[in-house]
Amino acid sequence: MEINSNTPIWLDRSHPNFLRWEKSRKLSIERGRFVRSIIEQNNKIENFTIIDLGSGEGGTTKVFARDNFVLSIDLSLIRLQRQNSSDIKFSRINGDVANLPVKDRFADLIIVQDVIEHLTDRNSFYKEIIRVLKPDGIVYLSTPNKLSFINLISDPHFGLPFISILKRRTIKKYFLKYFRKNDFYRNDIAQLLSLKELITLFAKDFCFELNTKLAVEELFNGSKGIVWSDIHLKLISFCRVTGIDRIIKKIANNKSGILNKFITPTFYFIFRKKSN
Repeated sequence: MEINSNTPIWLDRSHPNFLRWEKSRKLSIERGRFVRSIIEQNNKIENFTIIDLGSGEGGTTKVFARDNFVLSIDLSLIRLQRQNSSDIKFSRINGDVANLPVKDRFADLIIVQDVIEHLTDRNSFYKEIIRVLKPDGIVYLSTPNKLSFINLISDPHFGLPFISILKRRTIKKYFLKYFRKNDFYRNDIAQLLSLKELITLFAKDFCFELNTKLAVEELFNGSKGIVWSDIHLKLISFCRVTGIDRIIKKIANNKSGILNKFITPTFYFIFRKKSN
């Protein structure tokens, strides 16, 4: 593929993150199946109206669209165009998560998969979630853990230590400016959130459930839709070989304690609207 100024950075083969992004694209259907397995622990998802926010390659959209109405929304028109499917029907909108082009109380389920860390205006995003979600609606949200020691060793977006705890402006000023100049003017550089920050954001209007235990089981049972960076895959392999995986499975839990605050690398939330 010829790379020019109009080519999105995530398709630029010369970018240091290209191989990582390419793996993620290839696993988009697997990731969608994993998302559905989490949501369907306690919810039968059928004939729902679903919004997939920041839908990317469309894998999750396609997994749900077989038996639901799914609206795939992404800021990138190129990504939406790449979601073409001959056998699965769904709708696509090129739009901003802070200004959703749908009516009030539209959705039964909103999927926010690895998106919130890229947003520059989380308050506007949150207001839109409240507006378009039905009174008994649910939100699935996944995002890397800012305070996880695993991410501290290797940030999920750059594969480097300590980046995970930095604010966006600091990453741009001290890292991108000198080492990733092509990324410097991007507005969507990831700024990770902690468990406390996420719970605080949603606490007024939602009850929450963490799903760490299921994620750990799926991870060590060979699910390909959870991690794809080389260092994390090597770490998983090491845990299997040494038997550490059995210990991790035993201690994994869905509580908002030390394990999920400082060890769990990615949060998998179900948020349910509180009844008035």
